Amino acid sequence: MTPQDVYTHGHHESVLRSHRWRTAENSAAYLLPVLQAGQRLLDVGCGPGTVTVDLAAMVAPGEAVGLDRSEAVIEVARESALAAGVANVTFRHGDVYALPFPDAAFDVVHAHQVLQHLSDPVAALREMRRVTRPGGVVAVRDADYAAMTWYPPSSGLEEWLALYHEVTAANGAEADAGRRLLSWVREAGFDPAGITPSAGVWCYATPEDRAWWASLWADRVTSSDFGAQALATGLADDVALETLAEAWRTWGESLDGWFSIVHGEILARV
Repeated sequence: MTPQDVYTHGHHESVLRSHRWRTAENSAAYLLPVLQAGQRLLDVGCGPGTVTVDLAAMVAPGEAVGLDRSEAVIEVARESALAAGVANVTFRHGDVYALPFPDAAFDVVHAHQVLQHLSDPVAALREMRRVTRPGGVVAVRDADYAAMTWYPPSSGLEEWLALYHEVTAANGAEADAGRRLLSWVREAGFDPAGITPSAGVWCYATPEDRAWWASLWADRVTSSDFGAQALATGLADDVALETLAEAWRTWGESLDGWFSIVHGEILARV
């Protein structure tokens, strides 16, 4: 049976604000050397499509397909492609556990920040491998929450991180996915000789980046599905969530504020 996973973040504006910031350069740099004109590419869990549109431009005149399980966010992605003037990309609704494509349909299958939200990431990887042609590449990148670090010290952000782990665990997901990607890919049956592991980092430390990151997480704590799930599971109440939001605002106002996110990355040949 297909798992009925819960997406921890949901699609609140504060979440899409973060997703729209993402580009191929800042979120898929490890994949770019593999891309060639004429390839057919699938972007699983494409969200609002900013990364998909960038990747489509790089494989043109090849076709790029963005897939997401949210119909609403697919419409946002289509608008992104139209605004960018990229014509070789289409978007469709679908499930990573049952991709609506035949075997060996793509040269490249990419998923950014997807496996961390799944209760069975290995099954998803096997399905991604199925639709990748022999010699093609499956590329996955996921954050590792336990590896996130910041300055100045903040007990509020420590409480936020603990709560995030509790909520994702209640959802059957793995917040510390980045460090597990290699083991998941190996378990999914990829040839170890064709696996290239790496790591990438996002860093928010300029005044502009710090303010943006703090603001969106203050909003996400109180207004996104993450906050709603924390309330529904009894892991937090409204007062606790507002306290965490204030901790984010306080961190964002610090002139010394620095926050980094480590990502695991895998290129796996099929």
